[in-house]
Amino acid sequence: MSKVLIDAMAELDEDLVIEEVNALIKANVPVMDIVGYLQKGIEIVGKRFQEKRYFMSELIISGEIFKEVSQILKDLMPSGTAKHGVFVMGTIYGDIHDVGKNIVCTAMSSNDFKVIDLGTDVSTEKFIKAIKEYHPKVVAISCLLTNCFENLKECIQSIRNTEFGKEIKILSGGGVLDKQVCEYVKADFFPRTIQETVQYCKEIYGMKSIK
Repeated sequence: MSKVLIDAMAELDEDLVIEEVNALIKANVPVMDIVGYLQKGIEIVGKRFQEKRYFMSELIISGEIFKEVSQILKDLMPSGTAKHGVFVMGTIYGDIHDVGKNIVCTAMSSNDFKVIDLGTDVSTEKFIKAIKEYHPKVVAISCLLTNCFENLKECIQSIRNTEFGKEIKILSGGGVLDKQVCEYVKADFFPRTIQETVQYCKEIYGMKSIK
């Protein structure tokens, strides 16, 4: 495990993050492992935000650092690979945070999924419209704010109430969520890591293991 990368991400040290990512690439560390380390660092950022040690500006910075790293990692991801599964994701309405969503979308795209990124502050209606249009088997809803739990619950229930609702698997995650919250909002699965998210979706689509 790269404690250096995790700590650098948590401390929002962009130069060190990029330096360590490049070092891991040279050491032939798998892209998914690198993304996993970044996720752990961002989880620390989210925790510090909840503890009021970090503020909105720090969350924005963490997102910008990840976007910068994504450009580096993109060159290592398979190009021209056939997409075998559709993955719809967005951040629940009332929440404008995108860093966790961006990490997941990057990982899913590199693992042969056609990713439909709905962005942030996504309404229930927009989720339902995307499901009707793209016919995914899996939908992921990100939530990083405790005051959006009811929004998340409402959105999931509304999806369930559609004619296709029982056929869709709904994942939910975010820095403030845990298994108990996901049970409360009636999500099907609460992934603790990027790897769990990818593996679960691959199992739903009958795809091969994580790259």
